[in-house]
Amino acid sequence: MSDDDDGDDSGEGERRVARRDAAVRAAVAQGLLGPGTPVLALLDVTGIRESAAALRTAFAAVTAPGTPVLHAFAVKACPLVPVLRLLRDEGIGAEVASPGELALARAAGVPAERTVLDSPAKTPEELREALALGVAVNADSAQELDRLDGLLRSTRTVSPLGVRVNPQVGGGSIEALSTATATSKFGVALRDEGAREWLVRACLDRPWLTRLHVHTGSQGIAPARMAEGVAAVYALAEEINGRAGRRQVDTVDIGGGLPVNFASEPTTPTCREYARALRAAVPGLFGGRYGLVTEFGRSLLAKHGTVVARVEYTKSAGGRPVAVTHAGVQVATRTVYAPDAWPLRIAAYDGAGRPKEGPPVVQDVAGPACFAGDLLATGRALPRLGQGDYAAALDTGAYYFAQHYAYNSLARPGVFGFGPAPDGGVGFAVVREAQSVAEIVAEAGGGHANALVLPEPG
Repeated sequence: MSDDDDGDDSGEGERRVARRDAAVRAAVAQGLLGPGTPVLALLDVTGIRESAAALRTAFAAVTAPGTPVLHAFAVKACPLVPVLRLLRDEGIGAEVASPGELALARAAGVPAERTVLDSPAKTPEELREALALGVAVNADSAQELDRLDGLLRSTRTVSPLGVRVNPQVGGGSIEALSTATATSKFGVALRDEGAREWLVRACLDRPWLTRLHVHTGSQGIAPARMAEGVAAVYALAEEINGRAGRRQVDTVDIGGGLPVNFASEPTTPTCREYARALRAAVPGLFGGRYGLVTEFGRSLLAKHGTVVARVEYTKSAGGRPVAVTHAGVQVATRTVYAPDAWPLRIAAYDGAGRPKEGPPVVQDVAGPACFAGDLLATGRALPRLGQGDYAAALDTGAYYFAQHYAYNSLARPGVFGFGPAPDGGVGFAVVREAQSVAEIVAEAGGGHANALVLPEPG
């Protein structure tokens, strides 16, 4: 692709579809999918590697030579240790927001110096651990800065320390994912009365504050709005450094949140487009005076995950066909509860795992949970699904099967990575074992069955 080309290479999408189709067919042939294992999650290892490479290349093309750049994957998007390890090996660090996510990153071998801790509710224990390890920390509030003041009086650390700024540039089409609104819970609100001067003074009084962090939002946020947020925080960094008479703020963490195209196969917008848009909007940020941190999550993984579910039964209601599958609210929680904001594409496969053929028929694709709204898709035109066929929920590599919702005590599905096998076919690797019924019972207090039973009187 030439430097003037933008967007998703159509060949990339075609190759991704071909890999996915081959993986579904191989999963059935190898017995990973079938009557005894009616739902499975698949991750395209080749696609993940390509996304990581595209991210690195996109920002390398717009930054001055020698600029320190850390791409830290937002662990919340896919908190699976083998995924974090794969990304680590592809040059991607970790952005964590809880003790659990930090533990996952460490288990994956992500170095402390390539890890960033963001959270609006860090406890003293969490902060002590991060400072001891040398993990970068972005304070989310004035009170957290006060807490860091106290900890640093008795703690030596190499952790880079910053403060998160809410640029208050507005939201997007999904309110719950808009983190730069006037009343967002995240960061220090830049445009509130007196806040800008407070932020400048807070940094000048703390020479160890060397970073500013901004995250304008996620899905539903236009890249232009994201660039506006980055520009606002860059201007604040310039003001702080000008007032300090030195380069105190040396790194800007621009967050992540690049939206994903869930409507069709192409990857749009691309990280290449976004990096160029940022350079055009904030050229000073890319001249080498500032290091950069990014925190992309969904945009790295979404296109490379697929949930495949067996059609257990079919029926008709009100004249419309319904395919009842084993994937619903437990894996696609956002889609089930907010279908307008989170629609998913569905691909139909026959009982052998081959793409289903036939004229499109308007039908519902339902999940197994016991409530009427458990639907992966409503009124969707697909080749008619029959008993024993498979329905695949596409673009589910982030925020879907890795965040299980235990409605009806439905088991977490197994997760398998796939890639080319030595014999030219498809090979699979276990990422996470399917949850057993015994594990469900144990998590539900099965070992404490008598805990609430009062002893007999007398």
